[in-house]
Amino acid sequence: MRKYLRRPEQLELLPSLGKWLLIASVVAALAGSASAFFLVSLDRATEWREAHRWIIWLLPLAGMGVGFVYHLLGKQVDGGNNLIIDEIHDPKKVVPLRMAPLVLGGTVISHLFGASVGREGTAVQMSGALADQLTHVFRLEHEDRRILLMTGVSAGFSAVFGTPLAGAVFGLEILAIGRMRYDALFPCAVAAIVANQVCLAFGVHHTHYAISEVVPISAWSVLAVVLAGIIFGLVGAVFAKAAHKLGATMKRRIGYAPLRPFVGGVIVATAVWALDAYNYIGLGIPEIMRSFQEPMKPWDWLGKLVFTVVSLGTGFKGGEVTPLFYIGATLGNALAPLLHLPFPMLAGIGFVAVFAGAANTPIATTLMAMELFGADIGPLAAVGCITAYLFSGHTGIYHAQRLGHGKHSKHRRTVPEELRISDLAHFHKQRSEAQKKPPIPPADTSEPQIEHQANDIDQKGE
Repeated sequence: MRKYLRRPEQLELLPSLGKWLLIASVVAALAGSASAFFLVSLDRATEWREAHRWIIWLLPLAGMGVGFVYHLLGKQVDGGNNLIIDEIHDPKKVVPLRMAPLVLGGTVISHLFGASVGREGTAVQMSGALADQLTHVFRLEHEDRRILLMTGVSAGFSAVFGTPLAGAVFGLEILAIGRMRYDALFPCAVAAIVANQVCLAFGVHHTHYAISEVVPISAWSVLAVVLAGIIFGLVGAVFAKAAHKLGATMKRRIGYAPLRPFVGGVIVATAVWALDAYNYIGLGIPEIMRSFQEPMKPWDWLGKLVFTVVSLGTGFKGGEVTPLFYIGATLGNALAPLLHLPFPMLAGIGFVAVFAGAANTPIATTLMAMELFGADIGPLAAVGCITAYLFSGHTGIYHAQRLGHGKHSKHRRTVPEELRISDLAHFHKQRSEAQKKPPIPPADTSEPQIEHQANDIDQKGE
């Protein structure tokens, strides 16, 4: 009788739904408020820098100052986005609250003095750190804490770019290549939508991009976008590898952490002065908007890539995403005449596709394209983002990302799913060395020869 009187499954879900509706809303309020303050501060810093270009010469001292503060107070949170991702995969202890003010101050100073960094990393870290403080408030276990951190990532990404659908999926997709956790879909969606509304309520206005022409779907347009997507993916991989390689080299060569951004600041400031390259520092939003309106220099994408790699690789704080938007948009602008496509359209696809390849997030970036540029670009943007994702290989800007479901069958058969992508090269090296070793011969089960000789001696003696 009890079997027939059991409550419907839908009723049993209601308490969980209510719980995560409440928690996600609180996370969104915190993330949206913090992101609004951050974006307003960033605008003020950018306006002041553009009005006082000489301040670029103080970039080395600013970088050293931020590095010194992190050296004293921020060693536990210096992992940034990768720390958040690691805590989601393997929960250990609550992310220190100091991450939020440290990354906020460090990023605003980086932009004020002229480093080429982004803003998504700051929003994600602030939101993740603020969200994680609720772990004790709501007495959450490890599994629920994972979801809590994912809602923080989604809320921060959504609020800083004004893209709630992309933000919701980004919090799910960023953790592992080719694998998403749908148990966090509801709280991530709620957090992303509410955080964006909270940010807008503070009067923050996000950048609007206009694409004047989207070509119809045809054999050539799809093939052309595939060809562009291959290039977008390769450039995203180059960006990720170069930033990680430079960061590792600086840590190996310069042991005292505050000196790294000092050296990077000297390089960036000197290059900006010598090349008159003020358009390659900061967020570069005006240049991104220009790429949708007129032809750009064919090397603009490379200039932004180099300045951003030097800035991030030497220790300046910020994110990678907006510089990747710049790189993708200007690269798409340069490729458009070669592929006989409208440059506003290919700039828009490049905008999201280079990021898709560098971050391994093809679904979030496709949704972002539709939210920023309109639904018409969706099919071709999906082709570009997926192609870039495949051709960027098993690398990425977030080295704590897990391999998950490998992009190619070779990796799916031989590589553990929980392996960090930063450890993939070492894993292949160990595997290669193990295969080169000669096989161990099977044990000889027959009687040793020495025993036979001993028996012969005994018999002769008898």
